Amino acid sequence: MLIQIDDLYFTYPSGVEALRGVSLQIEPGERVAIVGQNGSGKTTLARHLNGLLRPQHGSVRVGDWLTKAHSIAQLARRVGYVFQNPDEQLFKQRIWDEVAFGAINLGFKADEVRRQVETALQLMGLTEQATLNPYDLTSSWRRRVSIAAVLAMETPIIVLDEPTLGQDQRFLAELGQLLNRLQKCGKTVIIISHDIDFVADYFSRIVVMGQGRILLDGEPGFVFGETELLATTFVQPPQMTRLATGLGLPRPVHTLDGFLQQLKV
Repeated sequence: MLIQIDDLYFTYPSGVEALRGVSLQIEPGERVAIVGQNGSGKTTLARHLNGLLRPQHGSVRVGDWLTKAHSIAQLARRVGYVFQNPDEQLFKQRIWDEVAFGAINLGFKADEVRRQVETALQLMGLTEQATLNPYDLTSSWRRRVSIAAVLAMETPIIVLDEPTLGQDQRFLAELGQLLNRLQKCGKTVIIISHDIDFVADYFSRIVVMGQGRILLDGEPGFVFGETELLATTFVQPPQMTRLATGLGLPRPVHTLDGFLQQLKV
């Protein structure tokens, strides 16, 4: 489902101008990372996709829908949004009920809900915890619950706001595998993240934001090669890129495999 954002502006009641003429197109099935320092407009932009925020100027189109013409409930059929703080999303007393809530409200039949919930729980390693209260888990595991709840809705577009925050290496590897699975299923995945190393490993398109504008948009090799512009956003290139640059390797790299190949040159 195509996402088309045209000349989008948004100012909060406090007077903070969060978005200043943002235009962006995301193709169906793409995997896109949006990065930038705090206050750059990343989350504000993402919250326009599911109707939590409405364009004050410009337009946001999800598929054939203009978001301003549809309710949050309607947009929830197309865009699943995982909040940065899972505590803003979770409210049920059982994990199973929490994961099932969105799918039930989207009108799936009982057998479909059961299948989708069981699949989502299995994908997030929560099958054995399904009868527990989410708040009996640590914050990092509650994040798994919030992701599972969105997966169970089976939306064509999934937005993940800082999903790696506070997570260990095991979770990062599992999340990477999940992203690969979602892409094979044709899902569009958008991540907002400060974890540049994770972004470099799993995303082929990176959008860099600063002061409410898009500063860079392209594949990792191009984006991480723009070191001076990145520095203005307080976004550091990945560890592999910094190491390769320090060693004077001829071309920028962003993954371990790319680094090893450059050493052979």
